[in-house]
Amino acid sequence: MGVEQQLRLRKAQQKFRMRGLTLTVDALKAVVAFLDGFLEAEDEGLEQLLSEADKISLKNNVLSKESILEMVASISGSTTIERNVFKVIDAFQVPKFCYDPIRKMFHGPAEKLALHGDAQSKAALYRDRLQLLQQRIVRDRHFAKPAFRVDGSRSGTCEMTPLQSLIGCSGNRWVMGIISQLEDGCYYLEDISAATPIDLSVAKTTTGFFTENSIIVAEGELQPDGVFKVYTCGFPPLESRSVSLSITAGLDFFGAGVLSPDEILRLERMERKAINDMFVVFSEVWIDQEEAMQKLGMVLDGFESVEVVPTLFVFMGNFCSRPCNLAFHAFSKLREQFNRLGSLIAAHPRINQESKFLFIPGPGDPGPASVLPRPPIPDYFAREVMKHVPNAIFSSNPCRVRYYSQEIVFFRQDLLYRMRRSCIIPPSEEETKDPFEHNLSAGTMTILFDSIPLHTRLFLRTAQNKKCSSILELHALILARLRMMVPLWLIGLPHKSLSYLPYDHIQSILM
Repeated sequence: MGVEQQLRLRKAQQKFRMRGLTLTVDALKAVVAFLDGFLEAEDEGLEQLLSEADKISLKNNVLSKESILEMVASISGSTTIERNVFKVIDAFQVPKFCYDPIRKMFHGPAEKLALHGDAQSKAALYRDRLQLLQQRIVRDRHFAKPAFRVDGSRSGTCEMTPLQSLIGCSGNRWVMGIISQLEDGCYYLEDISAATPIDLSVAKTTTGFFTENSIIVAEGELQPDGVFKVYTCGFPPLESRSVSLSITAGLDFFGAGVLSPDEILRLERMERKAINDMFVVFSEVWIDQEEAMQKLGMVLDGFESVEVVPTLFVFMGNFCSRPCNLAFHAFSKLREQFNRLGSLIAAHPRINQESKFLFIPGPGDPGPASVLPRPPIPDYFAREVMKHVPNAIFSSNPCRVRYYSQEIVFFRQDLLYRMRRSCIIPPSEEETKDPFEHNLSAGTMTILFDSIPLHTRLFLRTAQNKKCSSILELHALILARLRMMVPLWLIGLPHKSLSYLPYDHIQSILM
């Protein structure tokens, strides 16, 4: 290797080190090979590479040869449209970020994270969620502290008071905290600073289910006996997606990679033209029931004959009419039924070749019992489908899908039953009497999973699963409301919206 070549290698390595990035030997050679095409403009080529490095999602600061080739392909314009148009993100691959309340910024974990949590994970779970919502609520104009010392009622703001500062205060105060049951039958409102007993007997609530572990914003008064009497309570206000993204400084919370403004505009233009694209979502496809398989075959026959086949078929569990728990012993038979499902799809060549198939496990499918997030369906069953369906994707529950510029979450769980059973206050009927709307309101305004008491669920809750993407406003498809044999929704994808075809119409087609 000549002296000139060594200088080029050293220069490229120094440029990347200044950005906090380290190149492997193969990656460094790939960089030099890319710079060979720039002749006298090597600095310009390096700047292009460094600019692309800021756009891709990295697990660590070490760049491999594959990462460099990906950046080179993006610069040369040969990046496939498929990579940005459609991407499935497994729950165990979602980037992990923590919020630092002192520096008021998000950062990645300082060390490699373990799968199972330790004794401190439970407390950290609620502390991190509370801090996430606190950093959001301080930006809301209704709760912003006035610049001048004026009465809050005249300024139109509701200044938040820490719980430890309630002692000695008179009159109504606004507080924020987590509803916890530190003593049997006695509920407390708890924040970072203190825990205070609360009285919810006369509380006027907004839409939503208020359960133990819910994070609420409450107005009330501290009584002489030390109990905070709540007059009004609700969930923290929502924040627009654009504001959240501007605060996070371009971090990739969704897990599909950061897109440049030009790429977003290009995908939005493509999305507006894709008027025929369609998602077909199935739930409760019981492959061990002959009637369900016959109905599924009729649906696939119909889509096989249309001019444009659907872009994506989503199969959500449960896939068996009986829970696959310790009392279930027919796993070999279930494997044969998955093989039959793959053969049924392969019998429709247009769909099998042109469409993608996403399989998401349900709460009763093979896997860890009552654990969220649920890993994908085991390979023992998945291989039976994949040998017939080359475009099959087996992902976790929940999982994320980016399609063009849309970000979608697919989640299958019986949330409505659990949330309603765990309510500590009867839901308000002033705005709506629909339990599903109450459930959706509680899920979008707070952290959905953290509103469910721990004794009714089991989560792989560790730093491995700490992620603050819930501050972002996502299109969420919670398919836990209906419990029919073969529930089916056809979801068209117009620009920035999701539309649903009524189930009654689908039922009339199948009958």
